Amino acid sequence: MKAPKQSDPVKRLLEIMRILRSGEGCPWDREQSLETLRPHLVEESYEVLDAMESGDREKLKEELGDLLLQIVFQSQICSEEGSFTFEDVAGRIADKLVHRHPHVFGDVQVSGSGEVLKNWERIKRDEKEEGPRSVTEGIPRHLPALHKAEEVQKRAARVGFDWCETEQVMAKLDEEVAELKEAMAGGDPARVRDELGDVLFTVVNLARFEKLHAEQVLNDAVTRFSERFRRIENHVHEQGRALTDYTLDELETLWQEGKR
Repeated sequence: MKAPKQSDPVKRLLEIMRILRSGEGCPWDREQSLETLRPHLVEESYEVLDAMESGDREKLKEELGDLLLQIVFQSQICSEEGSFTFEDVAGRIADKLVHRHPHVFGDVQVSGSGEVLKNWERIKRDEKEEGPRSVTEGIPRHLPALHKAEEVQKRAARVGFDWCETEQVMAKLDEEVAELKEAMAGGDPARVRDELGDVLFTVVNLARFEKLHAEQVLNDAVTRFSERFRRIENHVHEQGRALTDYTLDELETLWQEGKR
């Protein structure tokens, strides 16, 4: 079978996917379901993030294509069951963008991006027919915890529930650390867990106030730690020894040298 040659790359991609899922297509593609595609979607999303971080635009183009494939794949499966098509997906997001940007496609006036976000949240609530909803609803359950915490804080901030300045967040962090120490001294595992969670939540707030993403900040810290630890390992291997041959003080000395 010859591959489709439409001049429109999106139509070509959709036709290729349709063929792959057909009786004349690929056995593996036909066997897939929304459930089996879940891990692939997560993996491709993280590979896009890696490509963005690398600064390599060719790599980013490739990884965005892989992510788009997941959207096309799922849309084809849902089309076969009569639920919706890729065109329905594209149409829905296009309508949503127009509706949620009345300051662009309507006559609403805004003073800046802050007001845009407040309008966005209000319009989202108005779109729902079930009545008032919590501002914290709708955040994906599978988001990494630090990212989820940031999203919750940002939404609360949009309705006015927020600190005024960074110094207040720092004071709150000091307070939470003191409560954690108290819980640890008391020997109550459940309270230690709760207080440690409060410390982490406040650290995310601090990162947000500093215009940083806690998830990325922690990832960067993990990368730095891994690189420094590899320097220690390389030094140890060059000496023909094992890490377990060193005392903790010796390893700490190597660690400080690696940092420098």
